[in-house]
Amino acid sequence: MVVRSLRRSDAEEWRAVRARNHDWLRPWDATIPPGAAPRPSSYRVVTRSLLHQAKQGQCLPFVIEVDGKFAGQVTVSNVARGSAQWASIGYWVAAEVAGRGVAPRAVAMVIDHCLGPVGLHRVEICVRPENTNSLRVVEKLGLHQVGYAPHFLHIDGAWRDHRIFAVTVEEAAGGITARLSTHQSHQ
Repeated sequence: MVVRSLRRSDAEEWRAVRARNHDWLRPWDATIPPGAAPRPSSYRVVTRSLLHQAKQGQCLPFVIEVDGKFAGQVTVSNVARGSAQWASIGYWVAAEVAGRGVAPRAVAMVIDHCLGPVGLHRVEICVRPENTNSLRVVEKLGLHQVGYAPHFLHIDGAWRDHRIFAVTVEEAAGGITARLSTHQSHQ
């Protein structure tokens, strides 16, 4: 498995994976609430926006590859500097790699990158209470719940509640990837 920066040239694979996994991802994908500006409709527009935000230091978009093929994404967004030094992480993986430890490992690698070289102090992940797969990811990573946000994000056509999980640089001493490896060896 490889986690690397998103590229414009990922368009064809991204479209194919998203199309193949439409029903798998739909219940968890953010949607635009009525009256809001429309969501970007093409990979080119989405990528241009993400790469522009990345240049501004506001996000870090990553691709997950498994066996050399596009298998998902991890996006670090809402990067806050100054006294906050935190960001939020969202992720998705294709159904064909789910349950193989891909999402936890990719997210752990990104957290370690954020709390290390990127210089953030805190990273959070918000998960719908019904999303048992994502709840398993944060459990494997050893992240603790720090809050509950009613009607937090518009997903699959309605405002949805989320559980908020976080980790700070102090709590991640030794690295989340190492913690994940330890967790897996004890199963």
